[in-house]
Amino acid sequence: MMERHKIDVPVMSDLYTRGERPDYLFWVGCAGAFDDRYKRVAQAFAKILTYLKVNYAVLGIEESCTGDPARRAGNEMLYQMQALKNIELFKTYGIDKIITICPHCYNILKNEYPDLGGIYEVINYLQFLEKYINEGKLVIQPHSLDDARITYHDPCYLGRGNDIYTEPRTILHRLTGNFVEMERHKSFALCCGAGGAQMFKEAEKGNKEVYLERTEEALKTEASIIATACPFCMTMITDGLKYKNREEDVKNYDLVELIALSLQL
Repeated sequence: MMERHKIDVPVMSDLYTRGERPDYLFWVGCAGAFDDRYKRVAQAFAKILTYLKVNYAVLGIEESCTGDPARRAGNEMLYQMQALKNIELFKTYGIDKIITICPHCYNILKNEYPDLGGIYEVINYLQFLEKYINEGKLVIQPHSLDDARITYHDPCYLGRGNDIYTEPRTILHRLTGNFVEMERHKSFALCCGAGGAQMFKEAEKGNKEVYLERTEEALKTEASIIATACPFCMTMITDGLKYKNREEDVKNYDLVELIALSLQL
């Protein structure tokens, strides 16, 4: 899907040696760097940034984890070590504006790094894209996905954590005239089941896996596409579709992938 055009992604250290400073740091995150499926999301966003002629750069091999999983798992010392290391790196490059594609990275950089002196303008990619759409700089042809029936799963760290509900829906209404909500959505949405470091531990005892119940709710909408905006959510919803043997007829795409598809990038 995302192999149409190759681009050169600018790296912060290369720009620094040339005396250049980008407007934004694109924080790729662990999933965007290492997870084969989410790499395609990072690539899609990089293509859109290039398409929009945004002056940005990534840290490349200098990027490290934000420390969010460590803190959620209770290892406060490891979190602070990671955070302080990142803050020093940001200071070196004079970084003050950060765009993220992971809600967990967004939340911790925006709301928890300031306690350690790391104060930045942190922007979630959906906020960034909606701004460009509203300004007329990112033009999505109405219903460019042929009115595919799409539902959307609210990530906890975007929705309840940071009140980002309008932006993804604005984008989806541009992409399709056949958007449908799950029964539980926005502030009442059910978690995908992998937040709070659950991604890295065995499931606890219970009657049903959280990701399975959420996938069933999505399937009840009879949507052909389940849109997500978080690497953990994508993993869990994809696993749910496989468990239900529905991965052939129901697809799970990140919102930015749908935008890139509509723009034929």
